[in-house]
Amino acid sequence: MTSILNYPRWVFVATFVLLWLSAEIGVLLRKPLGGLAEDLRADYGVILGATLTLLGLIIGFTFSMATTRYDQRKTYEEEEANAIGTEYLRVDLLPAASAAEARGLLVRYTALRIQFYQTRDRGELPRIDTDTAALENQLWQAAAAAAKAQPSPISQLAVSGMNDVLNAEGYTQAAWWNRIPPAAWWLMYAVAIVSEFLVGFGSRRRNRFLSIILPLLVATCFFLISDIDSPRGGVIRVQPQNLIALAKSFPGN
Repeated sequence: MTSILNYPRWVFVATFVLLWLSAEIGVLLRKPLGGLAEDLRADYGVILGATLTLLGLIIGFTFSMATTRYDQRKTYEEEEANAIGTEYLRVDLLPAASAAEARGLLVRYTALRIQFYQTRDRGELPRIDTDTAALENQLWQAAAAAAKAQPSPISQLAVSGMNDVLNAEGYTQAAWWNRIPPAAWWLMYAVAIVSEFLVGFGSRRRNRFLSIILPLLVATCFFLISDIDSPRGGVIRVQPQNLIALAKSFPGN
């Protein structure tokens, strides 16, 4: 379940087929049982309506979870760019040699963070993570060594700003790991399957065209939720526009 959710298009296909089959199974089971008696249809309609309402509520709740996480990823991208840009100015408070080294590292670090946001190749992530960790260590060493050599309240501002840069990356990574829980997906699928089964079982006459409308709509909703919740596999993705603008503002770019 977890792996397929990284590929929204497969979520759409799998959901549509699964729900369509659920409705067909309901139709197949209705025939040998002779369908519903007319005196039961009113009660059955209440159950079907309540089930479909519950499905709508769960889809809305899950969609809200996905958009909240998407907004969080956008916010942290902006905070990363602000932290790096502020620290790029603060390193002027360090000795000239240390400031030049820190600025060069920050330029490389910004380019690496842009790669983190833009890459779709999951095989490239370990290399990006390794390079990021190495650069963060160099950035901290550059700021800390200069502050230790000439300790002062002014140099501490540069160290504090570097700490903000490193923290911002950690917050971003945590936000990208924060996905919709698998239990929520299982619940949503369970209610959707039961709903489609009840629709098929309670139908008086089967229309092939009408039978695909509800599975198609629900599959589209699942696709959209999965797309927003997938940081790398979806069409709707966080673009590092603030980091790109920051990179262009560096001298020489």
